[in-house]
Amino acid sequence: MALSPSQRRYLRSLAHDLHPVILLGAKGATEAVVKELDLALSHHELVKVKLSGGDKEERQQQIDFLTEGTKSESVQQIGHIVVLFRRNEDEPKLALPR
Repeated sequence: MALSPSQRRYLRSLAHDLHPVILLGAKGATEAVVKELDLALSHHELVKVKLSGGDKEERQQQIDFLTEGTKSESVQQIGHIVVLFRRNEDEPKLALPR
């Protein structure tokens, strides 16, 4: 499910006031983190994640691992914070613009 530019802009505006729900530690992105993120995405649909330290490439690898593991989409990344979105097909909570 690819998000349109207007949908990304809308989700970024919603994510502005959110606090990170998932904080990655020294081990980075692991299977246990993916499971927790999967639960958070099922419940909230839009989640902020604070990535662990490292250079830009390492953070991008963490984002790729998390998005592939949860079948979510990256909405925005600023520094060590990434916003992920996955539509809850059973009970959608966010109405996306077209």
